[in-house]
Amino acid sequence: MDNNFVDCVIQLPENLFFGTSIATCILVMAKNKTENKTLFIDAIQEFKKETNNNILEHNNINNIINTFHNREDKDYFARYVDNSEIAENDYILSVSTYVEKEDTREVIDINVLNKEIEETTTKIDTLRASINEIVKELSHE
Repeated sequence: MDNNFVDCVIQLPENLFFGTSIATCILVMAKNKTENKTLFIDAIQEFKKETNNNILEHNNINNIINTFHNREDKDYFARYVDNSEIAENDYILSVSTYVEKEDTREVIDINVLNKEIEETTTKIDTLRASINEIVKELSHE
């Protein structure tokens, strides 16, 4: 890494190559780099599911190549990292160390949730009271 030969690390999706279910990486090396930076591309979502394997379609490949040529940061996809930051991270070249994963979890409004719980609890209490009245009427007959 200190020789500045690693130009780019591209994380590919799993099940891309026959007989290999694990995700793979491509290391692009260059002896003539002028920038003291390394590009990290997280392309694990760039695939089409086809039978048991994933495939890279032309648009997936073009997206990766365009990002490589432009060397620009893209949220959740690519980051052009200064080599000093890589050194600070003990020269770890894992794409996930530098490219943030998109948080796809559902955002829940706690106030709306509390209101729904309160309404449900009120309905349960009303139903319980109705059931108790019916049981009371049936037990007096």
